[in-house]
Amino acid sequence: MSRIGKKPVELPSGVSAEVKGQTIEVKGPKGTQTFTATDDVTITVNDDGISVTPRGSSKRARQQWGMSRTVVANLVHGVQNTFKKELEIQGVGYRAQVQGNSLKLNLGYSHDVDFAIPQGITITCPKPTEIIVEGHDIQQVGQVAANIRDWRRPEPYKGKGIRYKGEYIFQKEGKKK
Repeated sequence: MSRIGKKPVELPSGVSAEVKGQTIEVKGPKGTQTFTATDDVTITVNDDGISVTPRGSSKRARQQWGMSRTVVANLVHGVQNTFKKELEIQGVGYRAQVQGNSLKLNLGYSHDVDFAIPQGITITCPKPTEIIVEGHDIQQVGQVAANIRDWRRPEPYKGKGIRYKGEYIFQKEGKKK
């Protein structure tokens, strides 16, 4: 039994949900989001919230049960709040700034990296070494943050690069003479 899947997702005031087949549509003050579940689970909207139940006892049905419930909970959270990922840049001369609809990154390459900001995502740079990615879709926020981080991952010798805020990078010891 999935401990996560058993709990119903509560619908706060101002948020409504509608199920059509395997697709759930959640509407809230910040917009509308949809999710199409697999045929292994059943989604129902009750008085106490949204409940997800498996169709059978196969391993795949049990896997989809907890995952689908978490995705629905993220939809409900996303239509009334924003998700946020914070990145920090470390390295001499490494910096970022937002120019119009793109993020300009100076990362030690021979050229500047222009990262186009996708629709539905807000990127801000309160300092030249901080990047904040915000949006209503948790998957898209995480993917954009990972794409920015991929331009210069933190390296293990000096720790230079783009890392998530609070991420620990194990420092290796350099070569001995």
